[in-house]
Amino acid sequence: MAGHAADEHPHGADRLCEAGDRVYSRAVRRGRVPREDAEPVPCLLELALLHPDPDDMDWLVPTSPQEVMTRLLRGVYDEVSASQRRMGSAVAAFEWYAGLDSQLASSAMADRSAIRVLDGLSRIQAAMDEATQACTTEVLTVQPGGIRPEHELTEGLHRALALRGRGVRMRDLYTHVARHGQGLLNYLELMGDAVQARTLDEVIDRLILFDRTVAFIPANADRTLALELRHPALVGFLATVFERLWRLAIPLTAPLPDTGIEGISNREQSIAALLAEGHQDAVIAERLGISVRTCRAHIARLSETLGAASRTQLGVRIAQVGLDGPPRPTGGGGAGGVGSVGGALTLPDQESRSVR
Repeated sequence: MAGHAADEHPHGADRLCEAGDRVYSRAVRRGRVPREDAEPVPCLLELALLHPDPDDMDWLVPTSPQEVMTRLLRGVYDEVSASQRRMGSAVAAFEWYAGLDSQLASSAMADRSAIRVLDGLSRIQAAMDEATQACTTEVLTVQPGGIRPEHELTEGLHRALALRGRGVRMRDLYTHVARHGQGLLNYLELMGDAVQARTLDEVIDRLILFDRTVAFIPANADRTLALELRHPALVGFLATVFERLWRLAIPLTAPLPDTGIEGISNREQSIAALLAEGHQDAVIAERLGISVRTCRAHIARLSETLGAASRTQLGVRIAQVGLDGPPRPTGGGGAGGVGSVGGALTLPDQESRSVR
């Protein structure tokens, strides 16, 4: 019953219902009221405005209005105190989240500086000049493509000479085709033992690493966009890739290994392996740094040497003589060889893919 009555009188002691007001006022005036008078308004008992008379349990005596006011004021005080505590907690939480936000902003700034997009040749060159000036120990470069035109090699010469003057050691990776460029050989002689250079059948896209702290890679096909990478994990990964390629490469001063098959050159062996993988002529030419025309000339010689009358037959002959796997370099473990840095430190310009 009490619960039912409470549903009918949803109020607190600060605002009595009309029936409760009449009964409580009568109890205050008379000093007590019969218990049955309060049955229609159980809220008075629930709010402790009436309580049993200890001398006669059939009667209810009122709580004094002064005590009720004190109780109300205490409740208001408690509510205000609770509100203040909630406000304090909200302020503390706001400050905490604000601190996290500033950390996130700092982290975002760090991420933005860890990977920077360089738009345009002038910005790329300026960033590389800055990295060159800050470099103190080592430069690692990967130079894909074929023979490097002399104007490309000349553009990076000032950086190479500045690095050599500070005792910076340099290592460069090229494709085997680059061995035939006179401009590269001239740079090798100029730079002396300041650099080492090795070659592979094919390498990854252009890469330049300074002191293993900053790396530059192209960001589009024509190299008018580049990425400057300073994130330690990214730079470390690229350095590991370089070292593994370096161990497979052949010093520039060492001859290329013989294929062991009469009439088949090292380059034709590489072309045969890529043909066996199903690559088209244009893809093979790009990966080896030669022109498509040169690539097709080598394929024609392969067909003639192996006695193949068609591309399908050529694939069968390549597998029969064991040319369908990668070449096995015999001199890649050497420690040295001289190299070129002038052409190595020119990221933006696209290299020539022709072989002369």
